[in-house]
Amino acid sequence: MLWLLSLAGGIAAPLDLDAVTLKELMEASGLNAKKFASHFGDFAYEFNGPIQPAQTFLARERGDCDDYAVLADFVLKKHGFDTRLIHIRLAGRVAHAVCYVNENKAYLDYNNRNVFFTLTRSGPDIRDIATKVARSLEANWTSASEFSYSYDTRRKTMIATVSQTGGEVVPGSPHSSAFDVD
Repeated sequence: MLWLLSLAGGIAAPLDLDAVTLKELMEASGLNAKKFASHFGDFAYEFNGPIQPAQTFLARERGDCDDYAVLADFVLKKHGFDTRLIHIRLAGRVAHAVCYVNENKAYLDYNNRNVFFTLTRSGPDIRDIATKVARSLEANWTSASEFSYSYDTRRKTMIATVSQTGGEVVPGSPHSSAFDVD
């Protein structure tokens, strides 16, 4: 990759001229989940508290599972795919997020961004997805939630939650909520 130094106020910052842009992803003809994933093989892992704006994540080529899953959901929905964001809480570990693509009966996982199999097959049930994700991380899951995210408001809205030991929370129940991510 070609790197240039950009001098801004006397501070040097690397710019990757080969980084894919949000506009390119949105305008790519024939974009599907596999083609979307192909753009992220060289991205580095970097934990971020709040979800990064899409342009920041793409330009920096670094981020975490939330950045990737939210961007996949946003872009693939614009291309006509039926996607779902799933957040899995893992026992003794950091939680993990994936983007489930109904047409593929599989989810996109940032941990698989640089392997041949960028899509992981799974049933559509939140429990199925949570179990498969936890198994891939050699962990146990405690709860999993389907959520939506808005780049405009920077808010996550929980749609439904399940626990490994309990039943599914009905959408619209007191456990479904919106919250700020900043």
